[in-house]
Order: sequence, then structure tokens, then C-alpha cells
Amino acid sequence: MSTVWLQVGQCGNQIAQELWHTLGLVDGSCRKIDRNPFCSRDGKLSAVCVDSESKVIKKMQKQMKKGLFRESNLIVGKQGRGKNWACGYNKPLNSEESLLYKTMERLRKEVELRDCYSGTVLFHSLSGGTGAGLGSHLCEEIRDEYPLGQILSVAVAPYQTGECPLQHYNILLCLSWLQRYTDGIFLFYNDDVLRRALASMGKKNIRVLSQVSLLSMNTYIADCVAGLLFPVSNFEPTRGQVFWDSMVSSVTHFLDPESSTGSPHYSTSLLSVARSNHCSLIQPQSSAMKKLQRAYGCVSWNPFPLSLWTASCDMRDPTGQRHSLTVCANHSSIVDLLKHTLEKAQKMYSAKAYIHWYRQYGCGEGDFEQAFDTLSSVEAEYCSAGE
Repeated sequence: MSTVWLQVGQCGNQIAQELWHTLGLVDGSCRKIDRNPFCSRDGKLSAVCVDSESKVIKKMQKQMKKGLFRESNLIVGKQGRGKNWACGYNKPLNSEESLLYKTMERLRKEVELRDCYSGTVLFHSLSGGTGAGLGSHLCEEIRDEYPLGQILSVAVAPYQTGECPLQHYNILLCLSWLQRYTDGIFLFYNDDVLRRALASMGKKNIRVLSQVSLLSMNTYIADCVAGLLFPVSNFEPTRGQVFWDSMVSSVTHFLDPESSTGSPHYSTSLLSVARSNHCSLIQPQSSAMKKLQRAYGCVSWNPFPLSLWTASCDMRDPTGQRHSLTVCANHSSIVDLLKHTLEKAQKMYSAKAYIHWYRQYGCGEGDFEQAFDTLSSVEAEYCSAGE
């Protein structure tokens, strides 16, 4: 009971909702509430849900098990943020009615309920006004208020082809804030999630992409988050034959071997989480883990690039028959997103396109210049790390 879960904007609330479904908290299939790291002692989720519009949260209320949330932790604004980072970040600040104030107050109360507060997990989008703008400001406020707590962002990047004319500015500004104020980012790309959700449906024809629902994509992301964040306890491996090599092939199937410029992709570190009642063949030096390191292109200068966590049970499978492998990588494919965002945002900024939309909410040249510098530095560090 050391973590607070913060759901911000439409995307963040929908993904978190699927996470609670995946973990069996909504339908009651999770029976060990007193030991559940996602809930307080009274059985209510340690989550604060905020959005500038009521549609998603009202829908979530109807679908959620009655009493799962504290009613006071469902925070709704009266007006959207126009898919504008500056509007979400700055509007309004000095009012007890502001979403920022209300959210920080509810987060404070949740922190006070913790036995030992260790940090906050934030679910949000990089492109929406609320998810990106308010999400950025919340990270800044949480870091200032609770400097010793960890902040983990579960962020979703929009389709590269474009969802909104402001998305490149929003991504630029949001990522720069996350770089400054968070301790880690689980980054998902809508394009990549769409391909993987399609594969999970057993379909390979690109023409049926339109058949992949938003729910399927959110479920995929929630499943990945559950695979990483549900606690594990290392145990003595038992005998058994689980085809981990095959699972590694499945996990690495969609990895691009090189960037858009032809440079080989690499990883500076990997976290692999294996859950099964048979883990005898999933040791750090096993063929499966060596195959995983090769597929992710682990850098030679890191002598121990892989961290392996194992667990004998999976909360998502009370029968104990399911086995899963989840991998989190510090992967150089982020450079493609950074390059694309910097290029598009810089062209728009040079042409002064849409700048007045941000300026009217107090976002000036200094904010943009600092964001450009931050992301350019991150890009340069990733490029040099693979040398």
C-alpha cells in the first residue's frame, strides 16, 4: 500500500480502467484485497481519476464495481482543454476550483493513508490537453511536494500520421517536463500498439487495421503494465518445460532492427518479468535470455544489461496455469520519435504556426526553447550511448 495511482485525461482513465479489469479488481475475482498493493486497507483503489470533461469518468463509474473508488477521488472539470498543452498546464492555477488544486488535495489524502508512500504512477497521453498539459503540471507539483517519492509515467504517444495539428508541440513540451520531473517513463506508441493488438487477434492483413478497437489497444497496454507492475517474489525454480524461447520470439517479433536512418537499434538495459509456476528454463544465463539480449541489441559497455524478475503465480490467472513474459527496455527506438517530434515542431515554430494558441495561456518562447534543448540533449545522449 505504498503507491498512489493517478489517472489523467481520457486516455489515462481508459487505460487504467482496463488495468483494473485485467487485475480482476472490477469483477471481484481478486479475493485478497488486504494484500492487494493497488488498494487501501478498506478495499478501495488507491487511485485518483481526473479529467476536464465528464464523459469518460461517468462511463467508468457505471462500469466499475460499486464502492471500488472513493467518490471524492473522481474529479471532473467543466470544460475541455482543447488538445492544447498550455491550456491544460496553466488553466486556471490560483483557484480552489482548479483541477490541479483538487487533484493535489486528493493525492495528499491518499498519501496520508499509505503506510509508507513510495511514489505515484501516472497514466496519461502525450498529446491531449489534459493528459499532456495537466499531467506535466501534476508531475512538477508532485516532485516539489514529495521529493523523495518516485514518479513513473505511463504515457501514450499519438499516431505518427497525426491526430491533432498541435500534437507535435504537445509531445515536445510534455516529454521535456517528464524528463525533468519523473524517474521513469513507460512509453507506448499508438502505431506499435495497433500492430501488436492486430497480431493478438490472429490477423496479419494490414487492411483490417480498422477492425482493431480502441478497447483492444487499451487492453494490450494494460496487460503490459500489469505484467511489469504487479509485485513479484523470487522463488526456487521447479521442474518443468515451458517454451520460453518461443515466448522470446513472440516478444521480439515486432522489434525494428534499425532506425529510419539505417542505424542499428540497441538497448542500454532490459527488465524481464517472467511469471509461471515453472521457471526452471528462464535463468539469466539461459538460452532464452541470451536470445532476448541479442534481439534487443544490448550495448557491449554494460556488463549486466539484464535484470530478471520471476514469480510463481500471476494475479491475472488464479488457476496458476498461465505463464507470461514481459520486457521493458531502454531502447534507442525512442530516437525516431524524438527526431520526428523535433523536426515537425521546429518547422511549425519557425513559421510561428499556432504559437498564439499557447501564448494566450502563458506559454512563451522560453518554454519552447527549453523544451527543444531538453529533447535535443536526450536525443544526443541516446545516439552517443550506442557508440
